[in-house]
Amino acid sequence: MRGRREQIHLLGGQSFRVLRWAQGVREVEVLLAPGSAVRLKGEGDHWHYHPAMELACFTVGEGTRFVGDHIAPFAAGDLVLLGGKLPHYWHAPGRTAGLAVQWHFPHGHPFWSFPETAALSGLFKNAARGLRYAGPTATALATAMQALAQSGGPGRLGHLLHLFAQMAAAPAGDVTALSSRAFTFPTASVHQQAIGAAVRHLLANFRDVVRLDEVLRLTGMSKPTFSRQFKQHSGKTFSDFVNQLRLQAACRALAETDEAVLEIALACGFSQVSFFNRLFRRVYRCSPTRYRARAKRR
Repeated sequence: MRGRREQIHLLGGQSFRVLRWAQGVREVEVLLAPGSAVRLKGEGDHWHYHPAMELACFTVGEGTRFVGDHIAPFAAGDLVLLGGKLPHYWHAPGRTAGLAVQWHFPHGHPFWSFPETAALSGLFKNAARGLRYAGPTATALATAMQALAQSGGPGRLGHLLHLFAQMAAAPAGDVTALSSRAFTFPTASVHQQAIGAAVRHLLANFRDVVRLDEVLRLTGMSKPTFSRQFKQHSGKTFSDFVNQLRLQAACRALAETDEAVLEIALACGFSQVSFFNRLFRRVYRCSPTRYRARAKRR
């Protein structure tokens, strides 16, 4: 999903920046040095992208993670590496807290003049789809990010290089690619704000009957233009996007409640339980009841 382009400005004496938030991704601080920070309006509460790469770690909160055409729930401990210009968004109904590191070392940047950095080119390329780290690697990276946030000067640069080395050396079982394809946007789209408004509308109303004509009025687009732009920017059709939101909500209800499958399907916006069951089996390769049993055993 394409969104607003975020302008990332580095302050004097910085080649990258470290962000921290304690109440939500809209209220962040840029950490300059131990005990020194500058407040900044965050962009993470809506679809956006930026040329810089980003490593984001949530320490508090839960919600839904959107990275490219990927949609999935997230919780505390979620740690994701984002490539440059990859649109992303964390939708959280409550408080979140965490850390992020952002850097922009494109081809030709002095960073690549060190022969040792050549080993990182594969990592940076793979990040174009978004990479989620789990297991021991995620634990180690979260600890390293805390150390980076508490450091300054040359020591902070050393911590950044240590992060890069840990990500590059992560075993395959600890790394998952998120988006099915890379998203790169060299120029701003005249449709990006309208598509963003459509996404916000769907997030707020997917449990109800979602009418395309309402979304068309909201975006001011014709049906052919909207269908083309929505698929181009999100990687999904309008109906697939809505169904994915509903399935994610259903999965959470199955794992966290004892409500009947029929009640969950209807509450998440599916008007026919038979369609819900077929779609659920196609996406998750099991029945809702089987999914619930597996989730309860974790």
